Amino acid sequence: MSRKSLILATVCLATLAINISAMVVNVALPTLAEELDASTRDLLWIVDGYNLAFAALVLAMGSLSDKYGRRPALIVGLAGFAASSAAAALVDNSSALIAARVAMGVFAALIFPTTLSIISNTFVDRRERAAAIGLWGAASGVGVALGPVTGGLLLEHFSWNSIFWLMVPIGLATMVLAVAFVPESRDPDVPRIDRPGFVISVAALGLLTWTIIEAPGHGWDSVETLTGFALSAVLVVVFVLVERAVDNPMIDVTLFLDRRFSAASATVTIAFFALFGFVFLITQFFQFVRGYTALETGVRFLPVAFSIAAASIASGQLAHRFGTKALVAPGMLLMGAGFLWISTVPADVSYATVVVPQMVMLGLGLGLVSTPATESILRVLPPSRAGVGSAVNDATRELGGTLGVAIVGSVFASQYADRLVELFGNQVDGATTDKAADSVGFAHALAAQVPALRHAVDVAFLDGFQIACITSGLLCLVGVVVALLALPGAGHDPVVDEDVEESAATLA
Repeated sequence: MSRKSLILATVCLATLAINISAMVVNVALPTLAEELDASTRDLLWIVDGYNLAFAALVLAMGSLSDKYGRRPALIVGLAGFAASSAAAALVDNSSALIAARVAMGVFAALIFPTTLSIISNTFVDRRERAAAIGLWGAASGVGVALGPVTGGLLLEHFSWNSIFWLMVPIGLATMVLAVAFVPESRDPDVPRIDRPGFVISVAALGLLTWTIIEAPGHGWDSVETLTGFALSAVLVVVFVLVERAVDNPMIDVTLFLDRRFSAASATVTIAFFALFGFVFLITQFFQFVRGYTALETGVRFLPVAFSIAAASIASGQLAHRFGTKALVAPGMLLMGAGFLWISTVPADVSYATVVVPQMVMLGLGLGLVSTPATESILRVLPPSRAGVGSAVNDATRELGGTLGVAIVGSVFASQYADRLVELFGNQVDGATTDKAADSVGFAHALAAQVPALRHAVDVAFLDGFQIACITSGLLCLVGVVVALLALPGAGHDPVVDEDVEESAATLA
C-alpha cells in the first residue's frame, strides 16, 4: 500500500469510529428507555449531548488542529474518545450517560475536522481529492450500517454497556495507525482562538437545543420556550456582529456571501437534519411498533447505509464532470420525496416492498448531497486552512444532526403525547397517562400488560412519526430550491489552487 493509501485508510477508520458511535446508540434507545427508565426527553439528550458538544466545538477544534498540528490532534482525540467511551460503559443512570456522551462529543469534535483536513493536505490534485472525500463519505455510510447492526448484535447477547465498550479498541487501534502513518502538517500562522466568538456560539447553540428539547414539557407557546428562542436569536445576531468586528474571527462570516459556500453548507445541514431525526425515530418504530429485536432493527438499516456509501463514492467521481448542482439538487429531491412517502406508512407496512425502497431513496439522496457539497465547502479555502474549511463542513453536519434530533424528536414528542392523552381518555389514571405520554418505552411496556391499550399507543406513535417525517420532507424540498438557485453547475466550479505546493511539501 502507498503512503497516501495508508493515510486515507487511517482517517477513514477514525471517521468510521465517529459515525459508529453516533449511530450505535440509536438502536439501543428502546433498551435504555426500559433499563435506565429514560423518558423521551432523556433519550433526546443521550443522543444530542454528543451531537451538541460536537457541533459547538468543532470550529474551534479545527483551528487548533491547523495551528498546533493535525497529527497530534488526531492522536489526542482518539485517546480521549476511547477513554470517554469507557466511562459511558461504566455508568448506571441516564444523567451520567448524558454527561459521558457529551465528553465523547468533545473528542469527536477534535477528531472529525482533523480527518478531512489531513485528506485536503494529502490529496492536492482535485480528482484525487474528490475520490478520497468520496471514500471518506463512504466510511460515514459504512458507519451508519455497522453502528446499528453491531449494536443490535451486542444487545442480543450482552447488556447495553457493551455498545460503548466496543468503541474503546476501535479508538485505540486507530490511534496506533495515526502514530505510525499520518504525517505532521500544520499552519503556524493560524491566529489564536476567538474566545468571545467561541463562548457566544456555544451559548447560542446550547440554549437553542435546550429550548427545543424542553419545549414539549413547557409548551411551545410557554414563556420559557418563547424566551429561549428569543435569546437564542439575540445570541446569533451578537455572534455575527462580534465575528465581523474582531481581527481574527472563529469563522469568517463573510464566507457565507459566497453562494457556493453558503448553499453547500445549507444543503449539508438540511440533509443531516433529516437523517439524524429519522434515525432517532425509526429505531423506535422498528422495535416498539413492529416488535423487532435490536439485531433485527440493526440489519434493517443496511439498505440506507449501503446506498449512502455507493452514492458517496459515485458522486465524488461525478462532481467534477457534471457540477455540484446536478448532483445535490436531485439528492435533496430524493430525500424530500422519500420522507413524504415514509410519512404515509401504517403500523403493518411491508419492510421488503415499501421500507427498503424508501431507505434506498434516502441513502442515495444523502450520498449525492454530502460528497459534492463537502468538496464545494472545502474548495473555498486554500489547503493550508483546510482545518477551518473541514470544521465548517463538520459543523454544518453536526448542527443539522443536533437540530434534527431536537426538532424532529420534540415535534414527535408533542404530537405523540397529545394524541395519547386523547386516546387513553378515562381508561387509565392520570399519573399513568402522564408517564406513558412522557415515555414511549413505558407506554409500550404498559400496552404489553394491558393489550387493549396497544392500538392507542401505536396510533399515537404513528401520528407523531407522520408529522415529524413531513417536517423533514418539506425541509428537504426547500434544499432543492437552494441547490438549484445557488450551487454551481458544470463549467462554473472554480478551484482554489493557493498553497498546493506548500501542502504537497508536507508529505515529503
